Amino acid sequence: MLMKEKQIKRVVIKIGSSSLTSMHGEISRRKLEKFAEQIVELKDAGYETAVVSSGAVAAGYRKLGCLDRPSSLPEKQAAASIGQGLLMESYSELFLSHGYVASQILITRSDFSDENRYGNMHNTMNVLLERGIIPIINENDTVTVDRLRFGDNDTLAAKVAGLIDADLLIILSDIDGLYDSNPNDNPHATLLERVHSITPEIEAAAGGSGSAVGTGGMKSKIQAVKIAMAAGIDSFLGKAGTENILMEAVENRARGTYFTPEPDAFNLDNEKQWIAFHSGPEGKVTINSHGIEAIVDHQENLYRSDIQEVKGRFKDGAVVRILDEEGKEIGLGRINYSNDQLSAHTADEELEPAIAQETFVCSRDFKLPALV
Repeated sequence: MLMKEKQIKRVVIKIGSSSLTSMHGEISRRKLEKFAEQIVELKDAGYETAVVSSGAVAAGYRKLGCLDRPSSLPEKQAAASIGQGLLMESYSELFLSHGYVASQILITRSDFSDENRYGNMHNTMNVLLERGIIPIINENDTVTVDRLRFGDNDTLAAKVAGLIDADLLIILSDIDGLYDSNPNDNPHATLLERVHSITPEIEAAAGGSGSAVGTGGMKSKIQAVKIAMAAGIDSFLGKAGTENILMEAVENRARGTYFTPEPDAFNLDNEKQWIAFHSGPEGKVTINSHGIEAIVDHQENLYRSDIQEVKGRFKDGAVVRILDEEGKEIGLGRINYSNDQLSAHTADEELEPAIAQETFVCSRDFKLPALV
């Protein structure tokens, strides 16, 4: 069974900490060289390639004087400030030896939630990729506080894939794919080679934790895949140590799990991706049954006359949560009025829709991971 017919040109590769560091927690030059050679092979074959690389904290904590991976936020951030430089230096040197230039991009979650910065990232990465540069992307661990963290680089990689309209997301770790049960507990567990939708059964199978030097387990990988699939992006989960894993993954012949949304699956365009995954809703509006029928059932615009209640303070253009009269969330949307304007009910209220259909993301079509 083949992946859906499309040409793969742009690839995002996520490499986990355990795939880049030695057993002592330091950068493994041998592992880095192997990955660099595989990425160069992709570049030589014409693929535009971005790398979301973990390993900064793992690479830097021993240089900080810690015997074990630190647990406090200040020590993690200090280790990251050392390790990120070491990691980038190694990547740059290895790619330059093959004639390619690497660039460093450090991102925080707020870079995605701010629409202007989101657009700037999109434009910058497109320029880099189109000119043959290899972006090396990581969360800016040195300045990020816990409440604004992505949580793991699996999520970051999926969001980057959506940001740059990638064709394939490759998640590499010390796990060789998704099984129908935990292979550590069940010797008869079966590798799932093809997954077309993330069902409750799939999520239940995604148990277990990541390695001691990483932050992402199987659950985080499944959440990342859900984000990618919502954008119509294929994903692959495989074991980093497998020989030629990257080329085999893009050629659809690697051992692991391929996640391919059905051709008619509900996909989000770039603006709706931002609304669903990055915006951070600023308020809530409750709408009546007529409004639900219009915006959900008939894919029409929502007007102010159908808004029954407004909660929170927001300006026009903000993203809000849309609730039914029982308080159940039915979606997210960009509101064209401030909370004060909605409460005023002026005579011209029907001239402009409160929420246009093209800026509405429905929970019925897609279970919104808006806080991911």
